[in-house]
Amino acid sequence: MQEWLGKVVDREDLTRHDKWLCMMMPRLKLLRELLSENGVIFVSIDENEQHHLRAMMNDTFGEINHLASFAWAARGGAGGTTRQVEMLHEYIEGYALDSDIARIRPTVSKAKSGKYSDHKGTYNRELLRQWGQGDRREDRPNMYFPILSPNREEIYPARADGSDGRWRFGEERVRQLLENDDIDFVKNENGDWIVYRKIREGRESLMAAGSLLLNQGTASNGTIELKRVFGDKVFTSPKPVSLIHHLVDLVCWDDKDAIILDSFAGSGTTAHAVLRLNKEDGGNRRFILVECEDYADSITAERLRRVIKGVPSAKDEVLKNGLGGTFSYFELGKPVEIESMLDGSNLPTYRELARYVFYTATGDEFDDAVVDPKTNFIGESRNHQVYLFYEPDVEKLKNTALTLDIARALPPLKADKRRLIFAPTKYLDQHFLDEFKIDFAQLPFEIYQLVR
Repeated sequence: MQEWLGKVVDREDLTRHDKWLCMMMPRLKLLRELLSENGVIFVSIDENEQHHLRAMMNDTFGEINHLASFAWAARGGAGGTTRQVEMLHEYIEGYALDSDIARIRPTVSKAKSGKYSDHKGTYNRELLRQWGQGDRREDRPNMYFPILSPNREEIYPARADGSDGRWRFGEERVRQLLENDDIDFVKNENGDWIVYRKIREGRESLMAAGSLLLNQGTASNGTIELKRVFGDKVFTSPKPVSLIHHLVDLVCWDDKDAIILDSFAGSGTTAHAVLRLNKEDGGNRRFILVECEDYADSITAERLRRVIKGVPSAKDEVLKNGLGGTFSYFELGKPVEIESMLDGSNLPTYRELARYVFYTATGDEFDDAVVDPKTNFIGESRNHQVYLFYEPDVEKLKNTALTLDIARALPPLKADKRRLIFAPTKYLDQHFLDEFKIDFAQLPFEIYQLVR
């Protein structure tokens, strides 16, 4: 993979699809691990790799957890003249960690005046039997039961081919509909009872979200939006805010504290959309953006700084006044690779190793400002005062150890804390470790046990 990074992969490369899949698979597997129980992942893709992506997502998330292949109208207007069929749309593949738990925002529809009437008013009819996907008895066994007709006949849901189907609702919900006179029984030409639900005028009903994204902005809209923030074109083909806003709202509509992760942040549209959604409904949704290109600070983060504070030159009042909010910006440190330490030529600096062991051991944010190599103190977590005994010198490391004298000389311990100490080795038994409330963590032996 390291060899492929930064290289142009054109159509003449017969391994281009293999390379793309090899790059994507470990990322998707990691992202799956990061999803919450009711989490959803969206992946934007064009037609070149869409069929490969579906196969890979099915393998990673399970075909049963595929929510939809959204078609986004990425380009407006008619087709061009460069090909026989101009591609005006792109795809967004949606998968859930568990499709039975994921909650997609439904569309609310109000019923119009109906062509049937009863003592309550007008209504339209909707089949009470489930149709389409998931309409078999085995799909929802608890929704297969008899309903008594006006002449006390038992009616069971049957599919068009005569096999067992299922009702759209459970027994309790059907009982309520019957009590409220919201069920209509009609005999067809064969004399069989057909059961309908009465949809009365003005009644709100919930419909599944649509997969066709026609009015959620285009790639051109994304470019214009970013130009309004920076005053110039600084990024190629950014996604429009309205598109990401729609997707986030689809899955976070009932969770105003959700965390949204974008692992290919680009120009920062995802965070912009999250901030706008919070502004609209008072939510406290948070975002995590990951960007490996050199524009992470100058474009991605800078965009957020400006939309949070406000863009004075913007004509849009919301953008002009700012969306509010805040974020922290971090850069990855130099990787600490155990393998590269084996020959002793690439030992990390004290602060590099301090950052690595502190975060790895505690999971808390590392504060470089409190590090004191003279006292070996590298920070404080919720449970520990943390120390690191280390120098980037193999010969010195061979003679570095936690001793009784060192333990006695450690700074006073806070009442609710313990000491977490990293060192190449120790000359204390468990009795003294307990006496000084020390949790000892031995540094990898490769760092110091190079030559004996």
